[in-house]
Amino acid sequence: MKTKLTLFGAIFFIMMSMGHAQETKIVKKKKNHSESIITGKVNISKYHSRDQLDAMTKGKLLDLYIERIEVIVNILPNIAFATKPGITMENLGIPETKENKKALEANKEASGEYFDSTVEFQTKILPYSDTNDLIAAILFYEATLKSLHTYNDFKED
Repeated sequence: MKTKLTLFGAIFFIMMSMGHAQETKIVKKKKNHSESIITGKVNISKYHSRDQLDAMTKGKLLDLYIERIEVIVNILPNIAFATKPGITMENLGIPETKENKKALEANKEASGEYFDSTVEFQTKILPYSDTNDLIAAILFYEATLKSLHTYNDFKED
C-alpha cells in the first residue's frame, strides 16, 4: 500500500512540474511574440440574400446585425495596416518600441470598450427598429465586408 501511495505521489509531482514548465514556456513565448494588429472576430459565418433575411425572426436578425458590427469594428479601423489577422507591427516594419506596443494595446482596449458599449446599446434599442431597416443594414454591412476582398485592388504597386 505504501508503494502505491509513494508511486502515486511521485507521478503527481512529476505531472505538476511538467505543467509548470509548460506554463513557463508559454509565458516566455508570449513575451517574445509580436502581437497581431487585428484580433477578435474577423469574419462572418455566412452572407445572406434579402429573401433569406426576410424569412428570419427579428431576434435572429439582431444577432446577425451585432455579429457584423463586431467584425467591422475589429477590421475597418486598422485597414491601412491589415485586413486579416496575424499581421504584426514587426511584419509591417513598425518598430516594436514600448510606446508603439502601448499604443496598439490602447487601441485594442478602446475597440473592445466601443464594441461592448455599442452592443449594450443595440440590445436595448435595436429591437424597436423597423425590420426592413434592420435587413437593409445587415445587407449593407455584408456588402462592406465583401468589399474587403477587393481592398488590394485599390493599392498601387
